[in-house]
Order: sequence, then structure tokens, then C-alpha cells
Amino acid sequence: MTKQEFKMPKMGESITEGTIIEWHVKEGDSFEEGDVLLEVATDKVDNEVPAPFAGKLISQKFSNGDVAKIGAVIAILEVSENSKVQSTTQKSPDKKAKKIEIQKSSPDSSTSSSSIPPSGDRRTSFRVNENIFISPLIDSIARKIHISYEELARIPGTGKDGRLRKSDLSEYLANGRPFKFAQAVSEVSGFQVPDLKFDKGKGKIIEMDRMRQMIADHMVFSKHTSPHVTAYVEADLTDMVNWRNKNKDPFQKKYGERLTFTPLFVEAVAKAIKDFPMINSSLDGKNIIVKEDINIGMATALPSGNLIVPVVRNADKRNLKELAAATNELAGKARDNKLKADDTSGSTFTISNVGTFGSLMGTPIINQPEAAILATGIIKKRAEVMEYEDGDVIEVRQMMYLSLSFDHRIVDGYLAGSFLKRIADYMKQFDLDRKI
Repeated sequence: MTKQEFKMPKMGESITEGTIIEWHVKEGDSFEEGDVLLEVATDKVDNEVPAPFAGKLISQKFSNGDVAKIGAVIAILEVSENSKVQSTTQKSPDKKAKKIEIQKSSPDSSTSSSSIPPSGDRRTSFRVNENIFISPLIDSIARKIHISYEELARIPGTGKDGRLRKSDLSEYLANGRPFKFAQAVSEVSGFQVPDLKFDKGKGKIIEMDRMRQMIADHMVFSKHTSPHVTAYVEADLTDMVNWRNKNKDPFQKKYGERLTFTPLFVEAVAKAIKDFPMINSSLDGKNIIVKEDINIGMATALPSGNLIVPVVRNADKRNLKELAAATNELAGKARDNKLKADDTSGSTFTISNVGTFGSLMGTPIINQPEAAILATGIIKKRAEVMEYEDGDVIEVRQMMYLSLSFDHRIVDGYLAGSFLKRIADYMKQFDLDRKI
């Protein structure tokens, strides 16, 4: 057997030195051709340096953390009798034959080689790598395949001090990104950022109930998943308010149902969804599912203060009497804590009436997996300039702000703005002569 000097390989035109992150083969250990001998970091990339032949590592000239010049002898290797040494100079790791392929298609959810679940055993939790070091190479790969820093923090690194290696990322992708939507393993629910040791003060400790924890998880998940954008418009509800004030008592006498603004809002939204069906959709991987049914969720406060979303099914196929009956029944069940699972499932679009609490407007969080959510503010009398053929006139009008939070992955600004304006138009153009 012959001995061979192993030199620090060239890693780019402007790279003159590299830092040895970790030796993967110890002194005295044997290796095969192509095995990763060590990891080297530069100011541009991290590289896994492969063995150019089969053999044994006799001695290391540099230790973990040492900086070595390009071309410097970093180890002495013993060449196996069956190996053929083609050159005394190693090729750049970037040009090695054993290339790691990064797949751009993958569904959802991760850990190191010992803890990544097989395809039939998807896990739903992960531990956050709080000391993650994202090298330029990992950052470049992650950007190309749209992996966020938060998701990278979920992948346990097998490098020195938990360092994330290219092979870790490659294996994570090969396993279908199992922690893409997972929840962190922690006493506090939801994805956890590193503990920054904030002074949280002292006071009465109130433990979150199960529903509040679920709401917290849902909100964090929604903000983490969907790029939220919010659009605003104001609507003139003067005719709608006047019609409702005139007809609410006769309506209740005729149908036995209270006539609130909620069924009127649901009616206007359902009509606008029919005009812009792409709002009534969800994202499934790279596919958009445009829903056939229009099921309107109405965010409702429970006696505990928690929020729940009962659903008015097939809202577009119901008349005002049926919408009033449905919204009154669901609101009553919410007040009495009698809502069942069927009452709160299957919504395709949600309305949050923040005006009920006196808010002028709001920026609601999307109710996953929907594409958008509407907030209706308080109806407030304001002096408005009205344009008529014979001139402008200042009048007292019943005005309300509408805000639409939408998922910018599916909905663009034109669609969101057009849809929101259509709702406002339906509210403004209310028929004062409408019969109950």
C-alpha cells in the first residue's frame, strides 16, 4: 500500500482558504471512494469533500475549526491496493461525480437520518434547531426551492454543533418535507422561535384553555402558511340600513326571526362570490381547488370570549328568510355552547363582523384553508359629498369600512380588489322597495 498526500481542494476562483467544519473519517478509519471525508466552509459555500479513492486515513494535519490554505496538505491517506489514483490533486467538490440532486417537487412535513419518518409514518411535531447556522450553500438551495428559515430551523443538522449540511437538506426533501406544516414540540403550542429572554413581567397567571390553545395554533399556522395581504374599501349602507330599520319588526312578525345585518351581509358576499368564484378556493400543493359550494363562515364570540366559526351552508341558494333563520340559530347555539362539529366545518369563505365590538375596521387572519376572509366594521354616520346632476350635496350617510385579507399565493390584487368592490356595490345598491 502507498501513502498519498490529501490537499485542500480548490473551491472557486476567488477562494484562497477554507475552514474545516468537521472530519467525517477519523485517523485509522477506512473509507471507500466517494465517501465524504470532511466538510469545509468558505465565505461562499459549504462543501462536503469526497475521497478520491478507497483507503485509510493515516493522519490529520488540521483539526476541526482550523483554517487551511487551498492546496495545503490536510491529511495523509493510505491508498487501497485495488484503488487507482488518477491524480495527486483532488477535483473541486463542486465538480465531483457524486452529485446530490435536489427535488423541487415535494408535499409536506422532517429530521435527521435517524428521525425522519418513513412515508407511511408521518409525524406532526418537530424540535426547533435554535442554534441553526445557515451557510451560503444551504441558503442558496433553500431559496431556489422556497424553503423558509423557519422550516430550515425544523431540520436537525448532523454537522458539528448541529450545523445543517447539504445532505441533511437533501434527505429531508427526499422524505417529502415531513415537518413543513408540523407543530413544535413544546409546552406552549404552535411554532416556537428561539427564547430571546424577554422580560415578560409579573402578574396573575392564567392558563390557556384548550380552545384558546387551538385558536393560537390556528392563527400562527395561518400567518406562517399564507402570505397575508389586506385590501380596504368603504361602503355606503344608507339604503340597506333604512330598509332594515323599516322592515325588521314586520319581518319578525311574519317569519318569527330577528332581522340582523348578518344575513344581509352573507347575502351580498354570496352574490359576489358567484361573480368571482376564484375567491372561493383553497390551495392543495400546486393545485387550486375552486369550491362548488358557497359555505359562509361567520366568526362568533363564545361566552368564554373564545372565537368560533359556525357555517351557513349553501348560502347562495337560500333566500333572506332562510339566511336569517340559519344565522340566528347558529348564533344562539354559540351563545349556549351547543354548537356541534357539523355546525363549524366545511366553510369556504369567512366573515368577521368586527363592528359588533365597535371597531372601525379590522385586519382578520385567514381561516385556513380558505383563500380570503372579510371583516365588516362598525356602521357609522358620516357627512359625505354626494354627486348629483345638479351639483354636489353634503349628506349624512351610513358608512362602513370593509377589509379583505387574502392569500397572495392564490389571489392577486386585481381579483381581491374587484371582489371587495363588488360586495360594497351590492350593499350600496340595496333595493329600498324590496318585499319581505
